[in-house]
Amino acid sequence: MDAITVPARPGPFTLPPARTALIVIDMQRDFLEPGGFGEALGNDVSTLRPAIAPVARLLALFRARGWPVIHTRESHRPDLSDCPPAKLSRGAPGLRIGERGPMGRILVRGEAGNAILPECAPVAGEIEIAKPGKGAFHRTDLQAMLEARGISHLVFAGVTTEVCVQTSMREANDRGYECLLIEEATESYFPAFKAATLEMIPAQGGIVGWTAKLADLEAALA
Repeated sequence: MDAITVPARPGPFTLPPARTALIVIDMQRDFLEPGGFGEALGNDVSTLRPAIAPVARLLALFRARGWPVIHTRESHRPDLSDCPPAKLSRGAPGLRIGERGPMGRILVRGEAGNAILPECAPVAGEIEIAKPGKGAFHRTDLQAMLEARGISHLVFAGVTTEVCVQTSMREANDRGYECLLIEEATESYFPAFKAATLEMIPAQGGIVGWTAKLADLEAALA
């Protein structure tokens, strides 16, 4: 299939279907539902929920074409050996990483709260990355997986816009990947932070990457 051009900022984004993958960042219960780490940090988790339906639509687009899909979950080993003290100190006392909350131990692999929301859950054949940091490349095998598949272009979605999503995009940009963030398929606990990130990413001629509307991507792929 020929390259596909999507209306975007700061200009059209051209993606080669054979070398493009979708990365969905941290659509997990610990961040999007009451009782998880997001709420323990004092956030209103309902502000993230508008991203769920657009992420599901984006997943459907890629699945219908058989294009690679990667899901990340911020998570830690049960012994917390991969969680530095500076991170362990975040959150309300009694509801910090590794402590027991309403959905099990917070941000710990295998616990109920660490699961991805059913609406956005992986299906057979999709890649899952457990990441101990904000960025999807930090202490993971993501780059090796992308290189093995010949991926050069990444479409991003997930939460939160200004933390794990933007961090992962910046990591990808430093590694030479061309990156596109779908605007409706990402959210923040702070609307102003999302808005600022959507301005930072395409600034200076796309210094981090591009942003596009979901409807424009859908139309380009139709």
